[in-house]
Amino acid sequence: MRRPAAPLARHLLRARDLIDRAYAEPLSVAALARGASVSPAYFSRGFKAAFGETPHQYLMSRRMERAKALLRDGERSVTEVCMAVGFASLGSFSTQFRRFTGESPSAYRERSRHQEPPLVPGCYPRMWTRPRP
Repeated sequence: MRRPAAPLARHLLRARDLIDRAYAEPLSVAALARGASVSPAYFSRGFKAAFGETPHQYLMSRRMERAKALLRDGERSVTEVCMAVGFASLGSFSTQFRRFTGESPSAYRERSRHQEPPLVPGCYPRMWTRPRP
């Protein structure tokens, strides 16, 4: 995997951070590329080279991860989850969710209700939350 040029790498990190923060907002590759002062095609190639997936794939991954968490929580309807993670249409959300997880949002929620949470040994949270020097 080729490393992108240093100035672009900073912009790529900023773009990834923006996607992480604003995943529910309407984000486009063109807008992200404008922020990096490069063409959309060049931005997409650099993003994929740096992070292993296109900006759109990365955005969908963030949205689906958040949707799964909200569905497991069970406090919102599927439609509310759809809107909360940035989809305008329940149909497109359900299609993308099924493509990502292999099951519908309702089936995922139902299955997660009956599933025991995995036990995590106490040393793991301590290891991951320990301050680094």
